[in-house]
Amino acid sequence: MGDDGQAAESRRCAFVLGGGGALGAHEVGMLRALLEHDVRPDLVVGTSVGAINGAAVAADPSPAAVDRLTGLWTGLGRAGVFSGSLLSRLRTVVSSGTHLYTAEPLRALLAEHLPVGRMEDLALPFQCVAAGIEQAAEHWFRDGPLVEAVLASCAVPGLLPPVRVGGQTYVDGGLVNSIPVGRAVALGADTVYVLQVGRIETPLRPPRYPWQVAMVAFEIARRHRFARDMADLPPSVTVHVLPSGAPESEGTVARLAHRDFDRTGERIERAYEASCRYLEQSPRAGDGPPPC
Repeated sequence: MGDDGQAAESRRCAFVLGGGGALGAHEVGMLRALLEHDVRPDLVVGTSVGAINGAAVAADPSPAAVDRLTGLWTGLGRAGVFSGSLLSRLRTVVSSGTHLYTAEPLRALLAEHLPVGRMEDLALPFQCVAAGIEQAAEHWFRDGPLVEAVLASCAVPGLLPPVRVGGQTYVDGGLVNSIPVGRAVALGADTVYVLQVGRIETPLRPPRYPWQVAMVAFEIARRHRFARDMADLPPSVTVHVLPSGAPESEGTVARLAHRDFDRTGERIERAYEASCRYLEQSPRAGDGPPPC
């Protein structure tokens, strides 16, 4: 009895939140389902838009975090993060040479909705990843200014400007580790809940237009890294990949639009319902919530 109690005490549960642009609203519904089923993480890791969602739940691992995130996601659609006329976007890219949008609207939205200023002040350990340009490697933020770390993880090349932190330059973490299951395990997690945006649930199709070629290539690399990380997990680790409930058409390359926030509420609700079904049908559902 004592040994079993010590084993249960030592278990560490992680939430892993992947990248996916506007489809990241699915993760808000998954968080709602997990928290309503009394599944609480001991640590949180995130990439790109998953860094936004992850930082919010690490700040407050309660249903109130879902309310805060719902407000943030509603704001993403109307705060001008990816808005502006074609002329204004052309002016930005001409003046910057590297990106279509400024980071200021997103910075202001994060400052408004994230309740702490520094990562070490979060209620739970939280890390997010960005791609370091100078080192050509993934970089994990674990302390320091929270908004800057999240901005660096979200800095989609060509859309948002690279972010300078500590004398180094960073862009979107999805380039190097889009669904960082391995990082959670390296940090000691033996139960992992993967919150993803639905793209791994649907098969890819060959590109039909020139602008889809790079997107398909990135998606192949992204899914391959996740499959490899899953295959390399030790047998002692339990992983739950939560379903997004997204229709197949939304997981295709054609739906990877960075400004598609019109269906945020629908995506949250679909992912919530699908994740609730998953949690209720899990092998341990009869004994209480899934392990954490």
